Amino acid sequence: MIKPTPNPPVRLFTVTDGISSEDLLVNLSETLASANALSCDIAFNLEGAPREELLGVAQLIELAQLLADRLHAVSAR
Repeated sequence: MIKPTPNPPVRLFTVTDGISSEDLLVNLSETLASANALSCDIAFNLEGAPREELLGVAQLIELAQLLADRLHAVSAR
């Protein structure tokens, strides 16, 4: 019998307890910077709609970076 819904995927990565908010924000910012760099590098090797779509993803990543930066500024007060 085929199940109507598959089993949920096994989680490969977790964030351990006890990590400071500052460390979490630093890692978030580095992850977003890496994702932005990857998406821009790939986008510049594409043309047309795929390029525009990936640049849109890069822009969303940049917006997420702005939110993370603002959260960092607020939490540092």
